[in-house]
Amino acid sequence: MSVFVRFGPVAVSRRDRRPAAWQACPVYRERPTEVITGAVLWASESGPDARPTRVLPDGCLDLLWSSRSGLLVAGPDRTAQWSVSTPGERWRGVRLPPGVGPAVFGVPAADLRDQRIPLDALWGREAARLAERLGGAPTAADLATVAAARLARVGGPDPLGPRVAALLAAGATVTATAAGVGLGPRALHRRSQALFGYGPKTLARILRLRRALALAGHGIGLAEVAARAGYADQAHLTRDVRDLTGVPPTALFAR
Repeated sequence: MSVFVRFGPVAVSRRDRRPAAWQACPVYRERPTEVITGAVLWASESGPDARPTRVLPDGCLDLLWSSRSGLLVAGPDRTAQWSVSTPGERWRGVRLPPGVGPAVFGVPAADLRDQRIPLDALWGREAARLAERLGGAPTAADLATVAAARLARVGGPDPLGPRVAALLAAGATVTATAAGVGLGPRALHRRSQALFGYGPKTLARILRLRRALALAGHGIGLAEVAARAGYADQAHLTRDVRDLTGVPPTALFAR
C-alpha cells in the first residue's frame, strides 16, 4: 500500500515512518517480520475524527484485515488513492515486498492494480474458512503466517521480482535492469506487469519517490533531494511527485 498518507493538511509517514510525523495519526504501529523476508507487519486504529487519507504507491501488495470489512487484499497502486475509515475502525496488515504478492494471492499483480478487494474474491471458500479460524480480530502476525504458508505451498515467490526491485530501488535504469537480470526490454515489461502490476518504468518512478520521501524525512532541501534520489533537477522532482501523489513536494514533505 502506501509510502505516506495524508490526514487533512498534515503529511504522515506509513512506510518510511518518521515518529515525529505521527501527530495526526491516533494509533499506528509497525515492525519487520522474519516470517517473510522484507515484509512488514502493521496495525492502526482510526480516531474519533477519522478523515480520508491519501495513500501513496509503494510497489507492494498487502493482506489486510479491517474490523469493518474483514479480510482484504490491497493491490499495487499507480498513483495516490484515497482511503476512508470509520471512527474507531481497526486495521491489521502484512505488507509484502515488491514482487512477492502474486505468489501469495495466486493472480498476476496487474489483476489487482489500483484495487482493494475482499480476499474471498480470490480464495473463495478458503477465505471463509480462514476468517473462521482466525477469529474476530487477527493480528498482523497471523496474516503474515497465512501469507508465508501460501508461499511455501507454491515454492516461494518468483526470484525475478526481488532482483528487479532491488536494481530499480538502487537507481538502475530500466535498460540496465533488463541486462542485469538477463531479459530483453519486452520480456522485462511483461514479467513486471505480472509481478508488480505495472512495467519497470512505473515501478522505477514509484521507488524513486520512496527514495525522495526518505531523504526529505531527514530535513534535506528539495534540490538536494532531487539530485540524490535520481531526478534530473528539482523541476523534474516537482512534476513527478505531483503526477504520482496529486500534491507538490512542498505539501507532501511538510512536517
